[in-house]
Amino acid sequence: MKNIRTIHWLPAVYALLVYTSLRLVNDVISETRFWLRPLHTNVIEIVVSVITSYITLFVLRKMLTRQQQRMIPLPVWKEYGMVALVITAISYITIIPMAALTDDGCQWYDIVNITLIPLLYGLLAYAILRASASLRKNYEQQLLLEKISNDKLQTELQFLKAQFHPHFLFNALNMIYFQMDESVKVAKHTVEQLSELLRYQLYDQQQLVPVGKELQYLQSYIDLQQQRMNSHLQLTVSFDPQLQQQNVYPLLLLPLVENAFKYTGGDYWINIAATLQEQDLLFHVSNAVPDSQRIKSGGIGLENLRRRLELLYPGQHELTTTHNGNNYTAILKLNL
Repeated sequence: MKNIRTIHWLPAVYALLVYTSLRLVNDVISETRFWLRPLHTNVIEIVVSVITSYITLFVLRKMLTRQQQRMIPLPVWKEYGMVALVITAISYITIIPMAALTDDGCQWYDIVNITLIPLLYGLLAYAILRASASLRKNYEQQLLLEKISNDKLQTELQFLKAQFHPHFLFNALNMIYFQMDESVKVAKHTVEQLSELLRYQLYDQQQLVPVGKELQYLQSYIDLQQQRMNSHLQLTVSFDPQLQQQNVYPLLLLPLVENAFKYTGGDYWINIAATLQEQDLLFHVSNAVPDSQRIKSGGIGLENLRRRLELLYPGQHELTTTHNGNNYTAILKLNL
């Protein structure tokens, strides 16, 4: 925005424009050449013009600031009318006395020129200052709106995570509860595994994580879930070894795996696969379900996942779920 306000820093240029215009118009009328006059006369007039320009621009900025701070801004015609009066008053106080003391005194055409020329330049300068201030204000408002929008998205993401963690803990603690009836030692080991998973959620929540680390976490979760499943479960897990250092937002794959373990039945099988296709991560989860079982497409886990994907990967993801008789399939495609 500093470039827009350059006129604030160049009152001398403004003064020279006003002075040169005054002298040229005056010389045409009086048939004189101001550069042929004594040097000290021109120097005095230029110095007075520079001082006048400093005063004029300072007053114009103050008037503009006051206008912006008004609860009800003045109408444009009244605003520019006051500016015109102030510019004319400054010109009469500074330039006319100078004109009266130089050359052959202050003639009628001098008064006309001193009234009109500084007024036109002053109104132009005020219009530029006003436009610059308006652009600056719009720019600041746009930044504020973007900040508010970003803060809103971050708040929503935190809210979704706050819902997600209790959902995950509920399933895990429910499993540990039943394990305690069978073996305290096994339940204790499960608690240790759960603590490792929670440590990832609590301490490894960077903005982005390597996909290899995310898959490692997912494997730990699968190992934990296997403990509560009976030996009849046919589980197939396949992770593409090329998926290592690519960055991905954390905890987006878990809800699909969690649903598979939650709803599996019937033939009792689960297939989980993650592959790299060019620049995309393709995550495929399918599981058997009883013919009579109805899969909730709008559960907390999936709804939160869909919303997080919309916030984190807008236009860069595809999530499809299908329920065909005795099997349920979820496919997530992420652009890495």
